[in-house]
Amino acid sequence: MKMLFKQRFFSWFDSYDIYDETGATLFTVEGKLAWGHKLQILNASGDPIGMVKEQVFRFLPHFDFYEGETLLGTLTKEFTLFRPSFRLDFNGWQVQGSFMEWDYQVTEPCGALVATVTKELFHWTDTYVIDVVNPADALRALMLVLAIHSLFLKGAAEGMTFYLKQDFSKID
Repeated sequence: MKMLFKQRFFSWFDSYDIYDETGATLFTVEGKLAWGHKLQILNASGDPIGMVKEQVFRFLPHFDFYEGETLLGTLTKEFTLFRPSFRLDFNGWQVQGSFMEWDYQVTEPCGALVATVTKELFHWTDTYVIDVVNPADALRALMLVLAIHSLFLKGAAEGMTFYLKQDFSKID
């Protein structure tokens, strides 16, 4: 199952639309005002079904994944010098990515492929293709992509000050 993850062009907070191969909306992601990233995932009917929430006051970025009110797992960026690395406590999955985190794979502990994520270049907004082997893993794979994408957003290291400080030179 392929999903197209597109950031909305005009949005104060992180907002994304996720489409299937036919162009039908599968999920909508709405950023919420919070300390750190808080991304609510809605199904095609507009009902909340999941959330990715960054824990603040940590040395390295740390994201929690929720399906409804249930905590499913976490993603923590590990300290490395040359290549981004993540510790994933989520379904037993592992993630391996390229230097710029534009392309990466999610695998099970046995090495079986869960999803492949590639960033499409030359678009007005960030656009990813998420190719999920099992459609039942689509929501959870999306949560992982949202967390990793949030780490590499322009201004992500500044937290809420990026949004609250009136510095219009940071807007592309």
